[in-house]
Formats: sequence, structure tokens, C-alpha cells
Amino acid sequence: MKEIKIGLIGFGTVGSGVVRVLQENAPLIEQRLGGRIRLHRIADIDLERDRGVQVPHEILTTDAEAVLSDPEIAICVELMGGIEPARTFILKAMKSGKHVVTANKALLALHGAEIFAAAQEYGVRIGFEASVGGGIPIIRSLREGLVANRIISIFGILNGTSNYILSRMTQEKKGFREVLKDAQRLGYAEADPTLDVEGIDTAHKLAILAALAFGIRVDLNDIFVEGISAITPLDIQYSSEFGYRIKLLAIGKGDGAKVELRVHPTMLPAHHLLSTVEGVYNAIYISGDAVGPTMFYGQGAGGLPTGSAVVSDLVDLCGDIIKGIKGRGSHLPLVSSQQGAIKAIDEVVTPCYLRFTALDRPGVLSTISGILGKHEIGIASVIQKGRKIKEAVPVVMMTHEAKGSDIHHALSEINSLDIIRAKTTVIRVEGDIA
Repeated sequence: MKEIKIGLIGFGTVGSGVVRVLQENAPLIEQRLGGRIRLHRIADIDLERDRGVQVPHEILTTDAEAVLSDPEIAICVELMGGIEPARTFILKAMKSGKHVVTANKALLALHGAEIFAAAQEYGVRIGFEASVGGGIPIIRSLREGLVANRIISIFGILNGTSNYILSRMTQEKKGFREVLKDAQRLGYAEADPTLDVEGIDTAHKLAILAALAFGIRVDLNDIFVEGISAITPLDIQYSSEFGYRIKLLAIGKGDGAKVELRVHPTMLPAHHLLSTVEGVYNAIYISGDAVGPTMFYGQGAGGLPTGSAVVSDLVDLCGDIIKGIKGRGSHLPLVSSQQGAIKAIDEVVTPCYLRFTALDRPGVLSTISGILGKHEIGIASVIQKGRKIKEAVPVVMMTHEAKGSDIHHALSEINSLDIIRAKTTVIRVEGDIA
């Protein structure tokens, strides 16, 4: 039985998950592959911490160069995360003729063009199934399973931390800060949760999915990003009264010459499948012109789910090595020569939820409505609670479809009024997801 030697850089949560999958499922993997994957070298700066898996001490090293320069290693697995030195290590591995597997979504979102150009130059392949959705096989599904389709839209819950927080806020009527502290205590949120709760992690993943789905090069700076830290229990309560749930969504829509790419809290109909995704789970809802709507659901993070995706790439690459196949690529490349035209958020048209904090005076509602009407924003429904609150009270409106620039200009005018006591909360609504 032919043996393929691999090297691993980064022996953290995902790295130890990869080792565990390779060890526990070795007979099954060998049977399906017709060969053996041998973990030849592991590099990490910390060799003392208990990972819950046992490996021979002699394969451990603190020197990544031991993986990059070893001629026996055919595939380098980069699981250290971050931009540098991960980028340098991947490029060096490719230059040495090694295939690469990575879960590094931030690196691919920012430097994907350079990395994929290097893979082509050096005649190697890169697997990145684990970069989006953890154990959900979404990359391979887009590149191969849905290759016959023109992708119409993508709606994704792609960050388990944010979804856990919003789920708890909805179920328990707790505030963002309180639930975040619980999430940190339970290990669902980092000590610095900014990348997760402010939508940045989700944007990295959307950039990768959009490049595959719409065949464009995506500049991360062109994606509109807004996080969940400003969402309050009031907003969750009112969204429920309107028949919606709030989720942090990655949204991609093919729209003729331009593509919509945005990440923000979104109100979805409570009956939609995505609204039922709770806790740390991820889901991606994709519509194609031939296949119609499809949904992919599963664990979006964690050592074993993400390790499963990494090993799937290893099996794919090792299969080609065993069969002597060189230069095989997936049907859809990650990087296109075409720079995508991304629609600015001011051009996007959606219904909106607006929560004003206004003084409890006669004529307030008509003043706000008048300004919205002046900017061609129609009101679909209104919630104004009784006068149980002294001073400022919430006034909540659902608008008909409105252009982003019209919403922006109207709120600039409304927020400057003496009767308004806080910045207006805006949550975009997706009421008709095909």
C-alpha cells in the first residue's frame, strides 16, 4: 500500500482534530483511499500542552522549516492561522513542490490571488474546504456539485459565536453583553470577540464563497460589514412581533453587472429554514438557476468538524498522488481574472426595520413619517407602545423596499431633530428568500 507523507504546521484545536480523525478513522480512510496517509512531522511553538491525542515525540518540532524543507513531505497542512508567517510558509511550501491544505479564511480572503497564482506557477494544488463552514462541505459543493448552475444568491450563517449570542438573546431575552460574557466563559467566544461579533470573520468567508459562486475577484474592502453588538432585546422583541428573527447573515446576490456582497444583522421570516438555525451551528442557503434552493447545515467550527474538512482535502490530494494524476483542478477556480463590480450599500434596495428613540410628544410620529415620505420611503407598519415610559419612547417602523441612500439621507435628517434622543437603529429585512 502506497504511503503519502504529510507535514502539519499548527497543532492547536484544529490541528489536534486532524490528528484525531487520521488516527481514529485510519482503516476507513485507507480503504477508501487505497493508500496510507502518514503524519511525518508536526510543527508548533508549544509542544508541552496536552492536545488529547498521542503522537510520537520524534515527529514534533518547534521549527516550521523542518516541514517546509523536508523532501519526503508531499503535502503541507497549514493550521496556524493569521496572515504572517502563514502566508510565507504556504508560498515556500509551494515553491518546494508541496501541495497545501489550509483552513485559513482570512489569508485566502486577503491574499488568495497571490497564493493561487503561486500554486499554478509551481504546479501544485491547494485544498481549502475547511476555510468556510467548518465540517460543512460547501467549497466542494460549489466547485463541483453546483458547477452547472448560475448561482442566484447566497445567504449564510457563517459565524457560530454570533449565532450563539443571537440565539440566547432571543430565547432568554438577555442583553448582548451578558450573553457575550457567558459565551466567553463557555469557550464559544474569544477573549477579544471583535472578529466574530463585528462580522469580520463572516466577511472573510463570504469573500471566498462569492469568488466561487460569481466568478469574480473580491476586494474585502468592498464588502459592507456590520456586526451584532448594537442589537438589543427590544429589537429582538419587536422583530418577533413583526414575525421575524434576527440573524447575522452573509449575503451574496448576482444582480446583472453588479454583485451584492454584504454582512449585517438581518431580519428573516420566522418560518424560514435559516431562522431555525440555533446555537453555534452554521448554515448556507444557496439558490441556483437549475437546482433551485439548497441548504447546507452543520457545525461551523471545532476541532473534529474542521478536522474532517481538512482530511477530506488530504484524501483528495493523496488520491491524485497515488494515481499519478498531476495538475487536476476543480471546475471552478477561487480566483478569477475579472475584478468584480460590487454594489455599494447605498445602492442596495431592501425593506428596513427602524427603531427611533423619541420624546413622547404629540406629532412625533407624523414628523418622522413626513421625513420618510419626503425621501420616498413607504411605511408598511408601525409599533408605538403606550405612554408607560417617561421621556423617550421607542417608535418602531417597518418600511417597504427602499434604497440605501434614501434611508441614509432620511435618517440623517431625523437623527438631527430635537425630539430624537438616540441614533436610530436600522436592520435590513430579507422577506423573500428564494
